[in-house]
Amino acid sequence: MLIDTHTHLFDDRFHKDLPAVLERAAAAGVDRVICLGIDLDTSRGAVEIANTYPLVVAAVGIQPNHAAEAKAGDWDAVVKLAESEPRVVAIGETGLDRYWDRAPFPAQEDYFKRHIQLARALRKPFVIHCRDAEADVVKTLRGQEANGPLSAVMHSFSGDLATARECLEMGLYMSFAGMVTYPTAQNLRDVAKEVPLDRLLVETDCPYLAPQPVRGKRNEPAYVAHTVALLAQVKGISVAELEEHTTRNARTLFRL
Repeated sequence: MLIDTHTHLFDDRFHKDLPAVLERAAAAGVDRVICLGIDLDTSRGAVEIANTYPLVVAAVGIQPNHAAEAKAGDWDAVVKLAESEPRVVAIGETGLDRYWDRAPFPAQEDYFKRHIQLARALRKPFVIHCRDAEADVVKTLRGQEANGPLSAVMHSFSGDLATARECLEMGLYMSFAGMVTYPTAQNLRDVAKEVPLDRLLVETDCPYLAPQPVRGKRNEPAYVAHTVALLAQVKGISVAELEEHTTRNARTLFRL
């Protein structure tokens, strides 16, 4: 049994065959798929998909690269979705990004803090996007610790071991996507090896980051099995054991 903790099923690349995509996921042993919005429209899309397909649950938020595009009222509408829709299990994705120059950094920081506060208020976990901003993310999270334990995941983690350790110290979960399977990603596999089994999650981040065995194809939830197989090798355990741990962790964090 598997749980794909991060997908973007509202993407245009899924419009023609989403039912078949989810059927393949179920056939591959995927028990639940989390679909995360990146702005108001896609958050609504994620909720609509979750309300249509029992395999899917949703998360809503404004991703850092879309912070500058948010219009007046968008954030309040996201909050309303989070408060009113039963199939919304998390807040996000949120976080910080210095790789893409799409939104002023102060705006990203403002929205990151809003997401954290909303997650706390609703007692839901939040999902963190981080690209070339590890120190900034850790600094922001450290500032939140005084308000109580953090319930969150570093999604598609691509940072170094020092960052991973700081996040683990704060109680975060670490999620790995298809990147960890790439031949050039030994450093990421070294990090994954050090992450305790009770803090490990898996995801596709589909339609992006297809794992090595299907690299170049559109990614989809069924392919999370490839990442699980690689992580089992890294951890020196069976695939079944890796599945058991990551599924239990996802159920715990997202209260599935």
